[in-house]
Amino acid sequence: MSEFWLISAPGEKTCQQTWDRMNNKTAKEQSLSANHKVNIPDLKVGTLDVLVGLSDELGKLDAFVEGVARKVAQYLGDVLEDQRDKLAENLLANGVDLNTYLTRFQWDMAKYPIKQPLKNIAEIISKQVSQIDADLKAKSAAYNNLKGSLQSLERKSTGSLLTRTLGDLVKKEDFVLQSEYLTTLLVVVQKAMYQDWKLKYESLTDMVVPRSTKLIYEDGEYGLFTVTLFRKVVDEYKHHAREQRFVVRDFTYNEEELVADKNEISRLVSDKKKQFGPLVRWLKVNFSEAFTAWIHVKTLRVFVESVLRYGLPVNFQAMLLQPYKRQTKKLRDVLKTLYNHLDSSAFTSSDIADDIPGLGLSGQEYYPYVYYHINVDFLEKR
Repeated sequence: MSEFWLISAPGEKTCQQTWDRMNNKTAKEQSLSANHKVNIPDLKVGTLDVLVGLSDELGKLDAFVEGVARKVAQYLGDVLEDQRDKLAENLLANGVDLNTYLTRFQWDMAKYPIKQPLKNIAEIISKQVSQIDADLKAKSAAYNNLKGSLQSLERKSTGSLLTRTLGDLVKKEDFVLQSEYLTTLLVVVQKAMYQDWKLKYESLTDMVVPRSTKLIYEDGEYGLFTVTLFRKVVDEYKHHAREQRFVVRDFTYNEEELVADKNEISRLVSDKKKQFGPLVRWLKVNFSEAFTAWIHVKTLRVFVESVLRYGLPVNFQAMLLQPYKRQTKKLRDVLKTLYNHLDSSAFTSSDIADDIPGLGLSGQEYYPYVYYHINVDFLEKR
């Protein structure tokens, strides 16, 4: 199960009572969800104005950070290619699977010092993830260019005789070389027209060397023939060959160029192998960075919305619920019964469509408790 609900409710006599009440109703009395306490450190509250502004900014940051984490995950899948089935085992957060990280979440004091104002913490996350996003663009562009060049060369060395490179199909002895007057052409002929070719190739123009044709390669549809003739009639020969539906390929036998082409493919294959390992490691590390940053943003959002919703002093319990299959409606109903009393005349269900400043509710459903949805399925392309 990859769906989680991150919620908060105000502390009753104690926050433990808030937790016990919710857990008893949803997990013990009815098996609707697996629940986990979320421990949020003592963050600096700041002024109401700052919190209201931060609420909107965190909504945008949430979407941005999640987007970068998903891009990194998707690109890791692309890079793994035929090993894509190993993607799940490579998508870890701080060395553990995503569900485990989320259900055992601990605030990272070293990366995001809680003595800093909330706005500063949000800026630290924004800069960190923006850098990951910029680096991903650069690294993916470089690797994709390399991969594209290799695929292009590999495509040219396969496929139809009408389009593929011919250097790996021919030998030096197939050609008349170093002759001032004679040259050898390569002609692609449909298999059904072999007899036609043999009857006509000598008479398409004057100055064709008799019995100079030879079949040197064939695929499913075509054969590759040589023909030797005088250089001065090459253009005329190509023209008449085209009229007879024989395709003369532009090809000049050059040993140095053929070796260079083979070396280029070897170089690209080698470069791709060299870049693969470091790139996969970078993607794994930075997926973890982006994902953990995203969960910190979610935690910040719960804190800010809870203070705005429930007031000061800070007294609320954050809770993570993992709904069981086909229990989401029942779970929602139980939570409504538990927390409906939190709704005041200012925030009723009729306000769903309204944008209540500071509560970040525009375009999403409103509940009397603070609620954020988290989906940790990073295997599907979204």
